[in-house]
Amino acid sequence: MESRTANRRRGGGRAGHAARRGPAVINQAPWCVPVNPDRPVDPMPDEGVTAIHETAMRILEEIGIAFYNPEAVAVLKQAGCRVEGETVRMGRDFVAEMLSHAPARWTITPRNPDRRITIGGNHILFGNVSSPPNYWDLELGRKQPGTRDLFRKFLRLSQYYNCIHFIGGYPVEPVDLHPATRHLDAIRDKLLLTDKVPHAYALGAERVEDGMEMVRLAAGLAQEEFDASPRMFTNINSTSPLKHDYPMLDGWMRMARRGQGLIVSPFTLAGAMAPVTMVGAVAQSLAEGLSAIALAQYIRPGAPCAFGTFTSNVDMKSGAPAFGTPEYMRATQITGQMCRFYGLPMRSSGACAANVPDGQAMWETSNSLWAAVQSGSHVVYHAAGWLEGGLIASPEKFVMDCEVLGQMLRYFDPSLWRTDPGDLAYDAIAEVRHEGHFFGIQHTQDRYQSAFWQPSLSDWRNFEGWQAQGGVWTAERANLLYRRVLEDYREPPIPDDARAALTEFVEKRRAEGGAPRDF
Repeated sequence: MESRTANRRRGGGRAGHAARRGPAVINQAPWCVPVNPDRPVDPMPDEGVTAIHETAMRILEEIGIAFYNPEAVAVLKQAGCRVEGETVRMGRDFVAEMLSHAPARWTITPRNPDRRITIGGNHILFGNVSSPPNYWDLELGRKQPGTRDLFRKFLRLSQYYNCIHFIGGYPVEPVDLHPATRHLDAIRDKLLLTDKVPHAYALGAERVEDGMEMVRLAAGLAQEEFDASPRMFTNINSTSPLKHDYPMLDGWMRMARRGQGLIVSPFTLAGAMAPVTMVGAVAQSLAEGLSAIALAQYIRPGAPCAFGTFTSNVDMKSGAPAFGTPEYMRATQITGQMCRFYGLPMRSSGACAANVPDGQAMWETSNSLWAAVQSGSHVVYHAAGWLEGGLIASPEKFVMDCEVLGQMLRYFDPSLWRTDPGDLAYDAIAEVRHEGHFFGIQHTQDRYQSAFWQPSLSDWRNFEGWQAQGGVWTAERANLLYRRVLEDYREPPIPDDARAALTEFVEKRRAEGGAPRDF
């Protein structure tokens, strides 16, 4: 593969695409918060929604959720829930009351207010791959543990691409950094190399408190300003079936008290950690997620919360997780229908089980991404760069996914269905009539440069033209393109006093030991 990549590079790729594209490294739309104009898919009739809701409420009332955090248990006992050891049972009236406080729409403003995002309504936001422990690229040809340099590479890609709207968890885990202080260096890198909405892991007191303080310092905010509206977010996962662990609940409650963004995403794999039926798995995930949202709303009514779906299935032959399957797509759509029933914003994911950026990777990811669009998702995690069920981050896969996201953003463009006279083009049709063509007429000349989506990665030449330029396959073109993007990347500005305050805080916390407790 390495020799073939080298040979094809000489024949085409960089030069050929640059000639067609002009000076820009990639064709991309300007930064914006996209609006999904389509009606969501509602797979179930009303009685189906009622049945899943009833099942979720019975789970909460009769079986209960295990909260492995004494403080969370004490809070819920104070709220009137029935507590037996670590098991908490919630009445449906209590859950409904708590959900009535949760906003259907909220915003997050990062250090660059021009990158403010809206979660809810008909907005849809895409984020980078988050949390893989391993890295793979075409030239390396194998997977390896993540490093800080690789982590920074993905941050630069995430900043560069306008189709990436927020920075999720570590796009690849920098395992060469000590666990006690890894979060300090990683969040500092995130805040300096990007100016988009940041995420911090809810993994105990030190990590989440440090994360909030670093975001505050980078934005130059007073404590009261930080607490007044969301500036960052976290995502927690329940430990399916029917459990929430200690450190995530700790971070969840701390973020709730300060009014920062909260997303709970049960990891319910049908056939393993959830029932083998998709509606059963969705009902279980709702019980798990709604219990955490109820906790947050009791702590701070109006806390900005979203429900995340990560319901898929396992391969019943091997037990391995599968993504982008028909079942995954329907589970995402069903969860979207339930989130609308509860009035909650929704998170989903762009995921695949493929090990390398090949055809399987792209059809599974495309299925996942279109399920996000169809379900009315507002936040889409792992939209670019995900491989091997979340165990690998790949830069080639990142730019391949961004090509798909760019097409989706164009798909959302209302100019495609605008019906002004110039768009309906009757005069142009009357000019050409039964013979001739539309290439040279003024109507086309006035519009051709912006009429259609233009690719940065796709190759639209015929086979002979493609072969004559070296026959460069998609992943190989992606390898060339991500390197050019990194060369063109520019670090976003940050005021000197904010940079200094951030650095001072990191060094102070490093000297104090960071987060020595490991869960």
